Parts: sequence; C-alpha cells; structure tokens
Amino acid sequence: MLRPLIACSLALLLAACQPSAPAALPFKGSDVSQEKIGGDFTLTRHDGTSVSLADYRGKVVALFFGYTHCPDICPTTMLEYAGAMKTLGSDADAVQVLFVSVDPGRDTPEVLAGYVPHFDRRFAGLTGDKTVLADVAKHYRVVSSVQPTEGGGYLVDHSAGSYLLDATGRVRAYEPYGTPSATLAHDIRLLQAEQRTQ
Repeated sequence: MLRPLIACSLALLLAACQPSAPAALPFKGSDVSQEKIGGDFTLTRHDGTSVSLADYRGKVVALFFGYTHCPDICPTTMLEYAGAMKTLGSDADAVQVLFVSVDPGRDTPEVLAGYVPHFDRRFAGLTGDKTVLADVAKHYRVVSSVQPTEGGGYLVDHSAGSYLLDATGRVRAYEPYGTPSATLAHDIRLLQAEQRTQ
C-alpha cells in the first residue's frame, strides 16, 4: 500500500520540477509554444563576429531563413519586419531580427553586410559552414533545395515563414509568408508585454 503512494508522490514531485509551459497568448500568427522547435546555435554575423542565439536573451527575436539573391519572398518579408520595427517605435530597441542564410556559398558576411542592414540597421545577417547551417535549419524545421537556372546560376527554394522567440529564447509563434507588418508588431508586443509581467 505504501509503495504506490511513494511512487505517486515521486511522480508529482518530478512534474513540479519540470519547466512550466508558457501561457497561451492571442497571437495572430500560429502559436507553436508547445512544439519542439529551435535551440541555440552559433553563426557568423555580417560584421564578421561570432554570435549565438543566446547572446540575444532578454530581447524578442524574429528569426527568418532566406538568402540575398532571393527575388521575392526574402525582400518582402524583410520589408514587413522593417515596417513592424517602425510601428513598434522605441519598443523596437528590445527586438532583434535575425536573417539566417540558406545559401552559404554566396552569402558571405560581406555580402550579407550589403543586404541585411539595408532594411534596418539593427537587423543582423547570419551565415556559416554549410553543415552547421543545415543543422540549424533542421532544428527550426526549415527545408531548402537548390534549383538551377539558365546560364549556370541557381535559386534556392526554401521555407518561407518566420518565427518569433520570447526573451528566454523559446520559439513561440510562427508567422507565415505574407504576414503584414502590423500583425508582426502585434505579436511582438504580446511577447514584450508577457516579459514585463515576469
């Protein structure tokens, strides 16, 4: 009789020690707080410095995977995030937009430096070794494939959405391609408001 009681008590104790799931927020994007997505990584910033996702703890992070030769999806998404930063006003200083390359062969730090800050000087472009980038993409459920074009060039088909991470680095919301800047700003503000209550 005592053994089942002890087992039950231990189970309750272990459950209490587990990190609690964040409360659901009324995102306009998709709430992915309960999904096993993400993880820390270390890549090269567009200024040549080595940075980790953990370096941005304390800020809401917008994470987007793209490439500088992208003809449509990437510039459109970056423009929407630039618009969101303007909408946020001074609150934008507590937001970090990260553009992770899916085209390491062409997206050197120098190339990223001529592209990413064009949308907003606070945005950071990240690149790295092909194997490392593939591992990061896998953890964030991002897929990409090279599509040859005439003349020996190529395009990269890739997942088009972006993620919002809270100040602890946890992936909380998925924003599909085409999400307008006002919606992005709304969901970022939800995470900032949550942070202020903790």
